[in-house]
Amino acid sequence: MYEPAIDLDAVTAIDMHVHIEVDDHGHQSLPDPLVAAVSKYFRTDGPRPAIDAVAQYYRERRMAAVVFTVDARTQLAHPPLSSVDLARAASEHADVLIPFGSVDPRTGEAALELATRLIEDEGVRGFKFHPTVQGFDPSREEYAPLWALLAAAGVPALFHTGQTGIGAGMPGGYGFRLGLSNPMLLDPIAAEFPQLQIIMAHPSVPWQDEALSVATHKLNTWIDLSGWSPKYFPAALVRHANSILKRRVLFGTDFPLLTPERWLRDVETTDLKPEVLPGILKDNAARLLGLADTGASD
Repeated sequence: MYEPAIDLDAVTAIDMHVHIEVDDHGHQSLPDPLVAAVSKYFRTDGPRPAIDAVAQYYRERRMAAVVFTVDARTQLAHPPLSSVDLARAASEHADVLIPFGSVDPRTGEAALELATRLIEDEGVRGFKFHPTVQGFDPSREEYAPLWALLAAAGVPALFHTGQTGIGAGMPGGYGFRLGLSNPMLLDPIAAEFPQLQIIMAHPSVPWQDEALSVATHKLNTWIDLSGWSPKYFPAALVRHANSILKRRVLFGTDFPLLTPERWLRDVETTDLKPEVLPGILKDNAARLLGLADTGASD
């Protein structure tokens, strides 16, 4: 069972958004056509490292990383990577890796059973959801039991928000519906389950103002800065990160599609204040993940 062994004094950052896209047997988290389309969209055909290589990559950079896959078995008709195997592999690298689980909400009771197993038996520290790729509206009442389960367990839920490169440029966008990742669909969850910590991943373009509205109104919501080079961050996001949201904004890359090196290089071109960066890079995540007790969230 995973137990974190991260020395916060020894790491410079916690990357809240790292994808594991292939397992040790070469099975990919997405069907081949989507992998090719994503590579074209992000203009990268770089390697998709398995979890052991990811651990070594972050260890060499003196960083910790939250790792996960996305279980979209219903929408994709494609078997997901195993979150059980991911959690067990992360336990072998507990000095740098923090496993999040993933379940397909559309599987109903099976999703609740798997989530319970991942929490109680495997020790995952949170869950990742991608409403567009998984094909579900998170605000619908039928998914409330899942949010209640995560709230009761005290583990955060990380949701993709905004535009996605998955399916981009394909006929019909591979059938994916962007509107399912509007951050406003997370507002009723945050309202109904105030103990559930909700992370809105990425600059939520074209709904950045909606994400900022939710985050400023609901103290149990956070924003991770993954998926975009910092030089493209919307100005409103930077203003909020510098001020009223500075304790609830999180460093994230979207590795392997965006590297920590590029993120850290490009952030120097932004107006993010040097005094807020330590919180964004490490302290906020440490507090959220229960790795450190540094006071209230805001």
